[in-house]
Amino acid sequence: MTEAPLPPLPRLCLGVTGHRTGNAAFSANRPAVEAALAALFARIGDLAEQERAALGKLAPVRLHSLLATGVDQLAARIAVERGWEVIAPLPFGRALNLAINAIPASEADARALLAGEQPGDAEVAQAGSAIAQACAAARLFELADADEAMTALFLDHLTHPADQAKAALWNAECSARAALAGRVLIEQSDLLVAVWDGGSYSLGGGTGHTIAASLEAATPVVWIDPARPGDWTILRTPEDLVAPPCTAERRDAELAALVQHALRPGEGGAYKRGAEALASEAWHPRSHRFWTLYRRIEALFGGEGRPLRSLARHYETPDAIASGSGADTMATARSMAAADPAFAESIERGTLRRFAWAEGISARVSDFYRGGMMANFVLSALAVAAGLAYQPLHLERAKVYFALTEFILLSLILLIIWRGRRNRWHQRWFETRRVAEYFRHAPLLQLLGVARPAGRWPKGSETSWPEYYARHGLRESGLPQLAVDRAYLRAGLTALRDKHLRPQRDYHLAKARRLNTVHHRLDKLSAWLFIAAVCLVALWLAMKGLGLAGIVPLEWSAHSASLFTFFGVMCPTFGAAIAGMRYFGDFERFAAISQVAATKLTAIDQRISQLLAAGEAGLSYAKVAELARAVESTVVDEIEGWQAVFGGKHIAVPV
Repeated sequence: MTEAPLPPLPRLCLGVTGHRTGNAAFSANRPAVEAALAALFARIGDLAEQERAALGKLAPVRLHSLLATGVDQLAARIAVERGWEVIAPLPFGRALNLAINAIPASEADARALLAGEQPGDAEVAQAGSAIAQACAAARLFELADADEAMTALFLDHLTHPADQAKAALWNAECSARAALAGRVLIEQSDLLVAVWDGGSYSLGGGTGHTIAASLEAATPVVWIDPARPGDWTILRTPEDLVAPPCTAERRDAELAALVQHALRPGEGGAYKRGAEALASEAWHPRSHRFWTLYRRIEALFGGEGRPLRSLARHYETPDAIASGSGADTMATARSMAAADPAFAESIERGTLRRFAWAEGISARVSDFYRGGMMANFVLSALAVAAGLAYQPLHLERAKVYFALTEFILLSLILLIIWRGRRNRWHQRWFETRRVAEYFRHAPLLQLLGVARPAGRWPKGSETSWPEYYARHGLRESGLPQLAVDRAYLRAGLTALRDKHLRPQRDYHLAKARRLNTVHHRLDKLSAWLFIAAVCLVALWLAMKGLGLAGIVPLEWSAHSASLFTFFGVMCPTFGAAIAGMRYFGDFERFAAISQVAATKLTAIDQRISQLLAAGEAGLSYAKVAELARAVESTVVDEIEGWQAVFGGKHIAVPV
């Protein structure tokens, strides 16, 4: 028996940013800041626990920190003491990150730190030891792709301390790396806790800049001013940096609302009900042969040959996907994350299995919903035909049987509508399809540490539990514990292009061609049926006129009246049914959505290929991550477009 993957446990993810030890306001109020952070983390932890009643089990809170000397390390220590998980996206490789953040004043001390040796300066040694301890207690995602160049700049800057140009270059490059890691931190967090003196927010990678970037990504910020650490403020929009809101009286309620919103959608217990419903769906190994009419329409009118071919689908089970369609993905994951094999296995367990389950359920429910609605259009036309067929057959005495057939066909329409609404075909298909699509492209993004910010996820028209299910599921693994170098980036970017982007592009190109063909052929068939009706009526009128003129026997029009009436009615009836199928299927708009997606993916493919052709010297985490985000954005845009088309098309009477 095929079993559903366990639903992901909801998890609150925090980010932290703040001043280094050298900041005057922080240094002067460090004990008070520490107490404020501890109290805030305790309150956030309590608020998360309060959600257990609505959600059941919860995963431990996770804190993301760059582990810089100062607030970052202080917050990480408090989190560890609370039993939270700490993940650190480092701007550099571990050794270089330690050497830079220990703030050595001499090249000799810097080289000692890089070599893992004791520096001569006691304060530098103490700072290095603190960083090492913080790293040992955290899961490290090291952005080490530029370490060679950054090490040279670092040492050159220390060798020539009076050279302002070298200092400016070093500060600019170092800030850019910090901003890069800060973006990873923001994307992985539901809420950012920031200790900031309210100064500039234009310095890349600085505390103010990270706060501004978080607000631009729609990730709320709890701002602690080190001069008044107990009087924290919640910031929600970039405009709050200019005019901070006065929320002292209601800030605890706002914080509770933020924690609740991070863990579950606003529709009460929708997340728990949705996750449990998905897990309790009955698994079927193949599609149902009687519910494929929508796909049969595509096969008949799509112009791809063999229109009467079998449309049976065999659904890949969660247990089989890792060795089946996901084998290449798993091979890539195991190769790239060789330093963290548990992460690769978590992709198989948490992403591929959930994708396979949602994909199989969604495909079957899709047949029920779309096939059922198409069947209603056919049945409605057949019901009209059955109700009138006694006339051309001159079986007036058997009219009751034709009426009974019409009644049965109309009853079948009502039965399909009743069953579709009772079994929530439309909603279940909509929800499970969203879950499947979010997981489909995720493994390579997980390996690259790229995620959609919490505030930028689409919102469902009726419920958002699928987005929360996917978000919690994709966060389950956290960031891989490894050092990202250029070989890693090349492997990830190549796999993203070859194993996801190009197959998706080709799928959308083929889909656009097929659906455009279906649309135009249905449109033509519907139009020809209406033209046929006009011609039939015109022919009978001509026959009647010629009969009255004595040119043809008058009996011809009288004897053929019922036959012409029947076909004169049936041609527009079936034409209307076909037009209804075309309207319901919205083949043209779906083709346009796929064409747009294919065009975007083609452009990204060209960019990736150009970057890969330039050699490893041109690869950087910033460029690769941006391309990965572009692919992810294209996928989500396509999902949103698809939702906009089918969101309001519930199963209904075919009129």
